[in-house]
Amino acid sequence: MRSVRSALVAVLSLSLITGCVRGEEEPATDTATTLRLDYAYYNPASLVLREQKWLETDLAARGVTVTWQLSAGSNKANEALRADVLDVGSTAGAAALVARANGTPIKSISVFSQPEWAAVVVPKGSPITSVAGLRGRKIAATKGTDPYFFLLRALDEAGLRPVDVTVVNLQHADGRTALERGQVDAWAGLDPLMAQSETDAGSRLVYRNVAFNSYGVLNARESFLAAHADLAQVVVGAYERARAWIQANPDEAVRLYAREAKISEPVARTVLTTRTHLDVDPVPGAAQRAVFEKILPVLIADGTVKSEQAARAALDTLLEPKYATAR
Repeated sequence: MRSVRSALVAVLSLSLITGCVRGEEEPATDTATTLRLDYAYYNPASLVLREQKWLETDLAARGVTVTWQLSAGSNKANEALRADVLDVGSTAGAAALVARANGTPIKSISVFSQPEWAAVVVPKGSPITSVAGLRGRKIAATKGTDPYFFLLRALDEAGLRPVDVTVVNLQHADGRTALERGQVDAWAGLDPLMAQSETDAGSRLVYRNVAFNSYGVLNARESFLAAHADLAQVVVGAYERARAWIQANPDEAVRLYAREAKISEPVARTVLTTRTHLDVDPVPGAAQRAVFEKILPVLIADGTVKSEQAARAALDTLLEPKYATAR
């Protein structure tokens, strides 16, 4: 019996040893079980992806579950990325730059649109006709988002400083409400809320400038990219499929957008076909950097970024083109 026990111990020991060696020799496999994405009304392609469930279908065989979280603004998407609640989130390019400059470890891996989604809005009947007329006025804006950065550049162009106005920091939907109730004199608006306010409440856009709108970009946490580059590649490819679907099915896309964002179809059509340019190069690069270079001095002067050095470092390290290049 003693010899049998000894032999059994030897066999078990050998099995454990060879098992460990085999495991060490095997290549690492993707152990992700959940892919966490956001969807946003300022990002129509995300609504298509969520509706069509292409990612869910493609990743089911790999045992990966896809979850979706609504981003009410770029600031909320960046907060979720910073808190490790999202793997990939959609924001304005300038918002991504500010987030990275302030310590959020993200990379912009794809461009999903070139929108004209921000403008300076005043309520119906307002005597204000230009940005210069905002001196001494209260303006609703969501700090950390493109409309806020748009406002900063518009003020700068008009010879005003942020201290010449009172910025009331409200999330986009609350800013619209404050404008229509007369609680503020102007609003740094965001579509589709802005277009809806024009239609429903007679609000007016007193300043538009598509060049002041930074691109819509997909951002991923660096740790996610390091661990699951293959999943990041799948997401970028799916976004390209969604953009192509919108362009091939404009009427159906308008209906989907209207239903998801809870807006009328005329408003959805205005935003999707007039103010959102989807036919853009998805590879982050020179075009986005050029926009960032122009807004950087305004961000630094406003104290939106913690330092000029951090902002310059973010400018040099934010954009990651390889995923969109390989789509």
